[in-house]
Amino acid sequence: MSEEKNLNPEEEVLPATPAQTEAPVVPAEEADDERDEASAFSLDSAADDELPEEIKQKLEKNKQARAKKKLVKKRKKRSARTVKVGRAYINATYNNTMVTLADANGDVISWASAGMAGFKGAKKATPYAAQIITKIAVQKAKEEYGLQEVSVFVSGVGTGREAAIRALNANGLEVSAIKDTTPVPHNGCRPKKPRRV
Repeated sequence: MSEEKNLNPEEEVLPATPAQTEAPVVPAEEADDERDEASAFSLDSAADDELPEEIKQKLEKNKQARAKKKLVKKRKKRSARTVKVGRAYINATYNNTMVTLADANGDVISWASAGMAGFKGAKKATPYAAQIITKIAVQKAKEEYGLQEVSVFVSGVGTGREAAIRALNANGLEVSAIKDTTPVPHNGCRPKKPRRV
């Protein structure tokens, strides 16, 4: 009796394999759209010729890793919005420099840090690293959102603060205002004792 039921192909039900349950089949058109989104920040533009070769390779590797993740996770399409006027937050510490570009509300549109660009150790806090990461953040913001003008908010006393501001201007953004937001104590906490060497 059980053999007769198995002979009928219409009634036969196969268990789902793990490959079928994990990876949904994506039509070719949607896959192309996702690839276009992943390569929106391409490194083939003429402005990137000035970036050093090692940094280009590092950014390319990061981009490929993000593209693989995007194929696995299906995200909703964002409507392309333009942000002409925004804010630039520069955090320059003794050990690192971070540049964040945001819109007028403070929503982040692009960012870069010295570690992301491949700098390690003491090189992360140099003015050269600040210049490179500012270029990376500005290119992404210009390509994706059309950013043109920024107000700059600088925090910290690192060596990369001036270089980052100059790089914003050099990469085609109009700097409308510069404000120093470094926290300064009004004789609050007791300072550390001096080091005895």
